[in-house]
Amino acid sequence: MSKIRIDPFYHQDSQSISYVVTDLASRQSAVIDPVLDFDISSGKITTEFADSIIEHLDKNGYELEWILETHAHCDHISAACYIKQQRGGNTGIGEHIVKVQHMFKRILNLGDNFHCNGEQFDQLFADEELIKLGHLDVQVMHTPGHTPACVSYLIEDAIFVGDVIASPDVGTVNLDFPNCSVTTLYQSIQKILALPNSTRVFVGHNPHLTHAQNPMYETSIIAQKRTNKVVGGKVDLQEFVKLHQQQHNDATMPQLLLPAIQLNIRAGHLPPPEGEDNYFLKIPVNQW
Repeated sequence: MSKIRIDPFYHQDSQSISYVVTDLASRQSAVIDPVLDFDISSGKITTEFADSIIEHLDKNGYELEWILETHAHCDHISAACYIKQQRGGNTGIGEHIVKVQHMFKRILNLGDNFHCNGEQFDQLFADEELIKLGHLDVQVMHTPGHTPACVSYLIEDAIFVGDVIASPDVGTVNLDFPNCSVTTLYQSIQKILALPNSTRVFVGHNPHLTHAQNPMYETSIIAQKRTNKVVGGKVDLQEFVKLHQQQHNDATMPQLLLPAIQLNIRAGHLPPPEGEDNYFLKIPVNQW
């Protein structure tokens, strides 16, 4: 009998997938990569998707222990802060988030009040660090490339890879940030593919999903090795670089990068207003 339950939540607008992972013995849960709804045309944030995750926790009597981010996303706004305020839990991300914070502090001219030491999160994780989810071990793996700070979470026979590798029919996700490296991405993918063939792989992004389809959020190490259209079939580094560049040749800057990154490097907290009640985003009254 499995010791964990994994419940996926597909966010249609950002084409990303959040997960609730639960230790069935203790009923302690972790939420991985939660999402807030954001209307870019109005700048309005709403919480319908995040509330569906909270409702799931409440309905099943799960206690929230962790809110885990695989990286600072640029295609959606993190719901970590909102969910923490509603149900508790500790926020966590890889320790290399400080590199991303330094990068965007310069790019966005965030000022001296923004500290690039990861203090916005409850815990920063080192590569190969073990944390507890109820009675279960969670191994943190530093898997950079998509961003400099990406981590994957290995829990029992399942690994949650964020955007390091996509489902086999998609291949890979584009590199999001300045100074990212396709060579580093290849090395991180090889690190993941070195896990046992039976390891289940839960991806963080799939543009091919719709609500009407069976959700292709789960794959496996052996499926990735055999059929991933970019890295499968023992592709070497040179061929991987070629295939990856071909796949993402027409890629443009993610539409939500600038608004999303300002919250996501703060663990989902709003940035300070530039003037009295003058946020760059419009927040419904009393939402927080």
